[in-house]
Amino acid sequence: METEAPGKLSLALPLAGGAALSLVWKADRNGILCLELDVRLPYEGGIRRNQNDQGEMTMLLEAVYHRPKLNWAYAYDRETVHLRLRTKRGDVDRVQAAAGDKYGWEQTVTDIELRLFASDAMFDYWEAAVTPAFRRLRYAFKLYSGGRTLYRTEAGFFEELPDNPPALFEFPYLNPADVFEPPAWVKDAVFYQIFPERFANGDPSLNPEGTLPWGGEPTEESFFGGDLQGVMDRLDHLTELGVNAIYFTPVFEAETNHKYDTQDYMRVDRRFGTNAKLKELVDLCHARGIRVLLDAVFNHCGQSFAPFADALENGERSRYAGWFHRRPWPSGSGGLSPYETYAFEPLMPKLNTAHPEVKKYLLEVARYWIEEIGIDGWRLDVANEVDHRFWREFRLTVKEAKPDAYILGEIWHDSIMWLQGDQFDAVMNYPFSSAVLEFFAQEDIGAGEFADAIGRQLAAYPRQATEAAFNLLGSHDTPRLLTICGGSVPKMKLAALFLLAYPGAPCIYYGDEVGLDGGGDPGCRKCMEWDADRQNADLLAFYKAAIALRRSSPALRSAGLRFLLAEPGGRRARLRAQGRRTAPAHRDERPRRDGEPAVRLGASARQRCRSASFLPRVRRGGRSRGFEPLARTSRPA
Repeated sequence: METEAPGKLSLALPLAGGAALSLVWKADRNGILCLELDVRLPYEGGIRRNQNDQGEMTMLLEAVYHRPKLNWAYAYDRETVHLRLRTKRGDVDRVQAAAGDKYGWEQTVTDIELRLFASDAMFDYWEAAVTPAFRRLRYAFKLYSGGRTLYRTEAGFFEELPDNPPALFEFPYLNPADVFEPPAWVKDAVFYQIFPERFANGDPSLNPEGTLPWGGEPTEESFFGGDLQGVMDRLDHLTELGVNAIYFTPVFEAETNHKYDTQDYMRVDRRFGTNAKLKELVDLCHARGIRVLLDAVFNHCGQSFAPFADALENGERSRYAGWFHRRPWPSGSGGLSPYETYAFEPLMPKLNTAHPEVKKYLLEVARYWIEEIGIDGWRLDVANEVDHRFWREFRLTVKEAKPDAYILGEIWHDSIMWLQGDQFDAVMNYPFSSAVLEFFAQEDIGAGEFADAIGRQLAAYPRQATEAAFNLLGSHDTPRLLTICGGSVPKMKLAALFLLAYPGAPCIYYGDEVGLDGGGDPGCRKCMEWDADRQNADLLAFYKAAIALRRSSPALRSAGLRFLLAEPGGRRARLRAQGRRTAPAHRDERPRRDGEPAVRLGASARQRCRSASFLPRVRRGGRSRGFEPLARTSRPA
């Protein structure tokens, strides 16, 4: 890594077969920070446009997609609606939206330019930010391709904008209560994941029987004595590294070293410390500006969880029988357990989160650790196997206890249905992990394919979900980053640098910063290396510098990331991360969460309505037939 000048950082890496890869961060004099990624990796691709029999360019209409809500038309904040449209890649030259108020269409309709904000192998994704004057929005898209122009409405495609407004798309009303608002602090967070049993042994008196010497080879059953006091003793390391949030894997009473088999949800595991010790740790973290996220397992419990032990002993007579998803008591069939479990693990029975008593108990757990211990949020294990209704009530409970608590779900696949503002703030972004590792670490894909994967990610969710996403390159569930990189520290640096330049909250897995390696579980869960002579000092210095640059550069925390170039032959790729820009004079220049201006259907549209004092004339049945001037004293507020 080279620091060529203030605000500029570069890395270069030779690859097999004469290929090369380099990444440069640099800030221009306007404070816009750009990423330039030069790539020489094989990639075959290319975009062909459609032609008719006369050789004229045509649009592939089947590829054009939009649907109100989800990630296609959504409230970004309490004033702004984002509109998105998908088209075939390279098929459309320009997209506009004709947008206005549904009760004053003729007086408010305005043409809005959409920008091409992302692309993948098949599609282009267009976006515009709009501020409706009256919180309502009716709209259609105008597509330009070659010499042809088409309108896309809810009713289909038209050569001219339909005279019938109900045929258009509609965002009925921007209700503040419906706005998805992840905690603002997450966008600026750099997380550090700690597996407590392997981070530091600060109180040997808590060591379980058979504790092994620190640094030994881990197994699935081994204990090394890591505890909460050990974390407290090493907080200086985290502060010097530059992280400002910690994600702990489970700390509750359990039998295993990983603690995902919860025995008592209301008690810190005795081998880690006490509830009071955890509160002391949380208070120390807060004093340093570090947030704390705990891991909860509400999909299943451990076999020693008291209600399950009672249900297992008493069967249908147990008052807790309904707490679990039972197969016919007393035994199952086909060699299966008599109860449903996580995967096929008999030590982890699945909880029935639809049961009123289970729900009440788990929601009290969620509230207790926030209100009594002071934690800042929850990471939720196997979150996609718990019913949506439970998660909606869970969110209400957590946000009531702490409005800016962070709710993070462990989901490895597309998660749009959990990211609508009524369940999670974010999910663990494993699709991002896969793209970065395949490109930087494993060299399985080229520049174009990498750009496609990242473009697909940027288009998959509302922008605020991207800004709050939990981005990682390794965890307790995966091989370590250095191992995936084949032991190559330069490759690891490049992958980590991209992680720290990407929108969302990056997470560093404990020990990555000093060069820990390891394969899958249990290898990825080895003891933290505290001997400075055995740490990779150069790698540690790199992480400190890269984290500091991210935290000092708003552009690196913005969702305004765009590939400017990713050549089909894999010769060169260039990215731009933009944190702020000068807005055109006709746009609303008030600062927004994403740093980009929104087209404001306000000054002119609102003025036209008010100057004519238009209000809807309503016929019987409540449907508007048109508009007519009313007395000025009756104009809309």
